[in-house]
Amino acid sequence: MPGVKLLIVTHFFEGHRGGIEIVAGRLARELARAGLDVTWAATDAAPPPPADAEPRLRVIPLAASNIAERSIGIPFPLPAPSSFARIWREVRGADAVHVHDGLYLTSLAAFAAARWFGKPVVVIQHIGAVPYRNPILRWMMRIANRIVVRPVLAWSDQVVFISESTARYFAGLKPRAKPELIFNGVDTGVFYPPRDCQEIVAARHQLALPADEPIVLFVGRFVEKKGLAVLERLARARPDLTFAFAGWGPLDPRAWRLTNVHVFDALAGPTLAALYRAGDTLVLPSTGEGFPLVVQEALACGLKVVCGDETAAADPEASRVLTSVVIDAGNPAATAARCERALAVCLAAGSDAAARLARAKFAAERYSWPRAAARHAEILVHLLARRNGDARAGSSERTPSLQNGG
Repeated sequence: MPGVKLLIVTHFFEGHRGGIEIVAGRLARELARAGLDVTWAATDAAPPPPADAEPRLRVIPLAASNIAERSIGIPFPLPAPSSFARIWREVRGADAVHVHDGLYLTSLAAFAAARWFGKPVVVIQHIGAVPYRNPILRWMMRIANRIVVRPVLAWSDQVVFISESTARYFAGLKPRAKPELIFNGVDTGVFYPPRDCQEIVAARHQLALPADEPIVLFVGRFVEKKGLAVLERLARARPDLTFAFAGWGPLDPRAWRLTNVHVFDALAGPTLAALYRAGDTLVLPSTGEGFPLVVQEALACGLKVVCGDETAAADPEASRVLTSVVIDAGNPAATAARCERALAVCLAAGSDAAARLARAKFAAERYSWPRAAARHAEILVHLLARRNGDARAGSSERTPSLQNGG
C-alpha cells in the first residue's frame, strides 16, 4: 500500500500510558512499516513519541488542556481552537482517517472533517459504558454514548470493535457496513514468559520485590473504573501477599500506607514486562473497558489472570485461560471478597513452567499485531477502492489510490 496517506487521531499519545493510545501507537507503526504514510495526531497533554521513531510515521501534537483528568480523574482533554483547525487541514490532506473511540473531541472533529471532505473514516471503538460510582457521571456517559457515539459509529464507513463486550454494548446499530471484530495484538518480542526460575528471581531482585513471597500485580491507571477501591480492600485483607502496582493516577496506592504494597510509576515496555515475569497473578477488577491490553500482556508473559466477568467475556476464546469474577462497582467490599477467593484458588494451584508456557502460547497465537494490522490494511484497501469507483462513476475528479497515494 505504498503512498497511501492515513491520518490516525486519538485523544492522547502513548506517553499517557492508557490502553487506547498504546494500541493506536502500535497500530500506527505496524501500518507505517507496511508502507503507508501515517500521520498520528493527538493532544499534547502527553508527550509525543520521537519524531524519528518510524520513517513513515509523522506525529502532530495538538494544543489542549487536560484539566478534566487533573481535577476529577477523567481522561478527556479539551483541544484548543487551533487544534480543531489543524485536524481539519490534516483530514483534507489524507486519503483515509482512523479515529480511536468516538467520544473524544479530537475524534469528533476528525470524523466531521472526514465526512465533509468525503474521506473514508474507520472508527475503532475500544470501550462501551463505564459504570462510574457517581450517578451523574454514569448518566452523562450513557447519554453521550447514545447521542454522540452511536451516530458516529452508524455514519462511519467502517466500525471496528476490539472486543466482543464492546460490540454487544453497541448492538442494534444500523451501520453503513458490517462491523469488524479485530483484537489488539501483543508484542511477544517484549512480553514473553520467564525462561526459568532464575529469570523470575532476577526480575524480582531488579525490582526490589521479595524473592520468596507470592506477588500479585495490577497494571493500569490508578482511577476508579480500574477497581482501585477493590484492590485496596484486597491488599488489606491479605497482608501475607505482596501487591505490585504499575501505573499512575489520582488514586495513588501509596496513600493506603500498606507495607505489602509496592508502586511502580515509570515502567513501560521491557521494564514492565520484567514486572509481569516477576509476578504470580494479575488481578484486574475493572469495568467498562472492553478487553484491556494488560490482560493480553500478562497472558503473553505466562501469568494467571483474575478479572471481571465482563472482561473475560470480551474474548470467549480466552475464558479457558482466565479466572473471572462478578464485579459490582457499587459494592467494592463484596467484589473484593470474590476476588480474594479467586486469587486464593490461583495461588494454591501453583504455577509450573508448562502452565506458563501454555498461557503464553495462547496469547502469541491469538493476539498478533501483524495479523491485526493486515486486517486493518485490507479494510483500507476496500474503502479506498470503493471510493475511487464511486468517484469515477459520479465525477471526473481524480481520487487518491493505493498505488500512487494521490
